[in-house]
Amino acid sequence: MKLGILGAGSIVEDVLPFFKKLPLEKVVILGTTAHREKAEGLAVKYGLAGCCFDYDELLDSDIDTVYVALPNHLHYPFAKKALEKGKNVIVEKPAAANEAELSGLLSLSEERGVLFFEAMNIPYLPAFQEVREGIRRIGKIRIVSMNFCQYSRRYDDFKAGRILPAFDPAKAGGALMDINVYNLSFVMGLFGKPESVDYLANVERGIDTSGIVTLRYPGFAASCIAAKDCKAPACSMIAGDEGCIVIDHSVNKLRSFALMDNDGNETRYEDAGFTHRMYPEFVAFLRAIGEKDYEFARQAAERSLAVCRVMEECRHKAGIVFGEAHSV
Repeated sequence: MKLGILGAGSIVEDVLPFFKKLPLEKVVILGTTAHREKAEGLAVKYGLAGCCFDYDELLDSDIDTVYVALPNHLHYPFAKKALEKGKNVIVEKPAAANEAELSGLLSLSEERGVLFFEAMNIPYLPAFQEVREGIRRIGKIRIVSMNFCQYSRRYDDFKAGRILPAFDPAKAGGALMDINVYNLSFVMGLFGKPESVDYLANVERGIDTSGIVTLRYPGFAASCIAAKDCKAPACSMIAGDEGCIVIDHSVNKLRSFALMDNDGNETRYEDAGFTHRMYPEFVAFLRAIGEKDYEFARQAAERSLAVCRVMEECRHKAGIVFGEAHSV
């Protein structure tokens, strides 16, 4: 794979250290002229093939795959332009601001015969597959509770009147899109589409700084709590009538959990091979793109679309309105 990375923010700094373990023939980073020094520094530090500061130039090069690691509101226009150029696309979560955008990107990828993936890591984590097996041992599911509260340093700016993309409704920000998307992907990855949803959001200046999504399934309910305006220990639970599964960390870093039956017996699962939360998904993406596994991509697209639809319904119920995507 010849990969073009769009952006030089924190998520890019997070993934670059393990990229050397992947079978990448070439990696080029696209930066902005305003942050040229940072992009060039990352290229040197991680031995990348180089930097580029013009998107059209990058797309006209020999790269075959684009990784969109930009703010939420830029996912759609930059991914669309890459697909139009016949490039495979991996785009950070959330893949798009709404269902119409995401459906458009998926349709375009099919038309051009390339693969499209949302970089949502949860389905690819080995521990997630173990949870899926574990729920068979805890009886009839009765309650699911997810909690991911992570105070954002950008919230200080928000309170001071400086609106950064993470808290900007015009740029697809908010706690639902940034954090609760993980909780929803986890729950829906296990139990599928809910019968109904609601969103009890704390809304300031038109954006959700925190909130609780409730999902109703046949026979049980799930709550997904996420916050960027407060901090609390991350803890999630799946409770059945014969036992429960407890996760003592955020599910986007799922690596272990405890399974306890009603008699007090406990079994603990630990992913001994866990290295980085995003490593398994990129291994899967590289394999699928290399083998042109369109069925694998289709299944991933269905998961992304399902979560996207639920988040859009939640925002409508909370009265949160996003701006239109910017052109490239």
